[in-house]
Amino acid sequence: MKLLHVDASAKGERSNSRALGRYFIEQLQEQGLDLEIDYLDLAREAPAAVTEAFAIATYTAPAARTPQMRETLAASDVLCQRLLQADACLFAMPMYNWSMPSTFKAFIDAITRTELTYLNTPDGIVGQVNRQKVLFLTSRGADLRQGTPMAWMDALTPALRAAFAFIGVQDPRFVDAQPLQFANPEARSEALERARQELRQVAGQWAA
Repeated sequence: MKLLHVDASAKGERSNSRALGRYFIEQLQEQGLDLEIDYLDLAREAPAAVTEAFAIATYTAPAARTPQMRETLAASDVLCQRLLQADACLFAMPMYNWSMPSTFKAFIDAITRTELTYLNTPDGIVGQVNRQKVLFLTSRGADLRQGTPMAWMDALTPALRAAFAFIGVQDPRFVDAQPLQFANPEARSEALERARQELRQVAGQWAA
């Protein structure tokens, strides 16, 4: 299995989402999966923000692109190919101010490409990222689970679901470790264990 593993936390080794991502990979390996890991650390290799030149180039027909346009799109082209060539994707990130880190939004902008990750057909948009298993692993300071008073403030889950559905991902898995910051030590420990248990379940399902 070729796994695209993307980390988006700015915290480095102190990151909960990074630690849980490593745990998930360990669980996949314990299930006997032969993994080829393509790793991307967005804290070190963040895609560039969208510019006017990028926007113009991406909507110019490939045959009509100038050398400068092709150069502008080169890094995005590579990211799209890494995504399309993967058999499975692990996207690990913290929630920052109710949504995703800006580096992961830049990643989404880089991989949402007409004629690469989606096709604009007479029958509508057809996403091309439609065979990959996808797991979103998030860490959250507050408790935003369904039924909690702050659940309505979760802008991360619907944004991820919508962005990736557009390019073809229809059944992503979500494992959310919460609450980790605005919680007592016992609640934090329980949240991490819940996440690890869910990750073990997903690993077993991916290996089946």
